Amino acid sequence: MKNEFIEKVLYVVENIPFGKVTTYGAIGKFCGTKSSARMVGWVLSKNALNRTLPFHRVVNRDGTLTGKYHFLTPFLMKELLIAEGIKFSGENVIIKEYFWDPNEHLIF
Repeated sequence: MKNEFIEKVLYVVENIPFGKVTTYGAIGKFCGTKSSARMVGWVLSKNALNRTLPFHRVVNRDGTLTGKYHFLTPFLMKELLIAEGIKFSGENVIIKEYFWDPNEHLIF
């Protein structure tokens, strides 16, 4: 995988605002490949030990916390989002209310 792709993914994650979430697909689109959501997930999983980036703000397109098992506990991701004021419907983030699109807000 090209270093530029990895840099872009981490750049987006670094810039997700407090109280907002984005999706693997939106990050992939920003990186130039709309269908690269799985590659974005791979990059995040390989960098999960970097506790300075807000990886908890990246969710599945329907608000599912698919990355929760890469945290110290499977509950930590949800706890961090709730601490930012993000609300859930069942186990999913209410994506329509909290979605932040990097394609509308960032330039790399």
